[in-house]
Amino acid sequence: MPPTLASLVHHSALKLTVRAGEDRLDVPVRWAHVSELADPVPYMEGGELLLITALKLDAEDPEAMRRYVRRLAGAGVVGLGFAVGVNYEETPKALVDAADEEGLPLLEVPRRTPFLAISKAVSAAIAADQYRAVTAGFAAQRELTRQAQTGGPEGLLAALASQVDGWAALYDASGAVVATAPEWAGRRAARLTGDVQKLRDRPAPASSVVGGPENEDRVELHTIGTGRRPRAALAVGTAAAPGTAERYAVHSAIALLTLTTERSRSLQAAEQRVGAAVLRMLLAGEPDHARAVAGDLYGELLDAPFRMMVAERVPVSASAALARAEAHVGAPPVERPSAAALAATDTGDPLAVLADVVESAAARAGEAVLVVPEGERLVVLAADRGAAAAACGEYASALETARAGIREKVPGGEEGELVVGLSAPAGPIAASAAYKQAEQALSVARRRGRVLVEHEQMAAGSVLPLLADDAVRAFADGMLRPLYEHDATGRGDLVASLRAWLSKHGQWDAAAADLGVHRHTLRYRMRRVEEILGRSLDDPDVRMELWLALKASSTE
Repeated sequence: MPPTLASLVHHSALKLTVRAGEDRLDVPVRWAHVSELADPVPYMEGGELLLITALKLDAEDPEAMRRYVRRLAGAGVVGLGFAVGVNYEETPKALVDAADEEGLPLLEVPRRTPFLAISKAVSAAIAADQYRAVTAGFAAQRELTRQAQTGGPEGLLAALASQVDGWAALYDASGAVVATAPEWAGRRAARLTGDVQKLRDRPAPASSVVGGPENEDRVELHTIGTGRRPRAALAVGTAAAPGTAERYAVHSAIALLTLTTERSRSLQAAEQRVGAAVLRMLLAGEPDHARAVAGDLYGELLDAPFRMMVAERVPVSASAALARAEAHVGAPPVERPSAAALAATDTGDPLAVLADVVESAAARAGEAVLVVPEGERLVVLAADRGAAAAACGEYASALETARAGIREKVPGGEEGELVVGLSAPAGPIAASAAYKQAEQALSVARRRGRVLVEHEQMAAGSVLPLLADDAVRAFADGMLRPLYEHDATGRGDLVASLRAWLSKHGQWDAAAADLGVHRHTLRYRMRRVEEILGRSLDDPDVRMELWLALKASSTE
């Protein structure tokens, strides 16, 4: 620890005597400074032991000493050393009384003790303290390195928590807690997810200090990684600000975790190349070859039922992006959001964010996931009913909520940034079919302005929502316009008659009854429809197209 006034008083060679402030001798001394100025305060930084002989002071004037001592104490001077036998044979009572009033320690320096000896003692003690801190820091670095090699991130966190006498937590790219040490720190770490998310939005490397909930502790947050997007974050909780040795330990942990994540990034790039090859083999109908190439890399993923996700980046207007960002600023505090909900507020590459979400969820659950970037697309193979698929759904739901804020702030503005199509559960042999299902669902999601559409929802639902498309409506308008123009002249109600006749499957009596006309009148109207359109109603394709056109026009 750094030198204190008490350690100087107990220094046998200095022979210092305490004349005032005996209860404040445990204050650290940053330096020993000699000054005979009547007002040395402008040259002080705080933490000094000031050494004087009162060469230019009237040390016997009580009022002058009160003013002098008060300014020293206000400037952060921790003690005053007064040399006797130079200008005064003993420490003046006025100076002692003033020091007592301010609570400023006053040390009497005998004539045989030069000020230089005190300065050397302070300097030597500071150097010794720094040496101990550096030595302890290197020892901590060696221990952290050993733990990182043998125990992984969990072992490193345990060693770091021990070194700082506190706790440590590691967060993944989505802001979710990956590991903590000790285990009881998990709840505290989870409360800081929002602060980690804010840190990730700043240029890397970034760090911040936050107070723990209900002032439980002081927490430092640091991003991990060398890229623009942090790969992880480290939280270190302590009762007070870390000292020099503890600071060495924290920075060593950051360096080791950065090396680990950067190595993981290289391995991930290699894994993605393998994953792309495995995906091509699956889509080519060669599951056995895919398993042979993958080996144990994806565990049982290629054998158990899985789901195929195809995600695509879509354009978004600047005004909509701004509105989305504003929708999350100044919002009232709510229950702690999930990692996927926090990821929905991320302004980075939406495909990269989605990849982080599913990979982090799979890692936490201990399940395999295949993620393959394809230019402006991302293909994901995830276990059916697994954590990765669930995280994708949660992320899409959170992103839909974020989009609601855009619609309120920018009516008619472009929505989106990301659309995802999800296949039905499939096995390795049906991978190609699952990919087509995901693409179909993606197409529907794009048309409907949805973030995520599942293929099962399409099969279980109605085909009518698919007609809500500009191209379909243009087709319907072009096909039915001659009939609407005819009806506008007041010469008959061909559109309503056609709809009634088609809805009754061409049954004349039933359709005529619905219209309240004679069946011969209805027959005449249908002949007029054929004449105007130039198409025969006996053709089932024509009847189908006319029915779809009528349904599409009714969805407007």
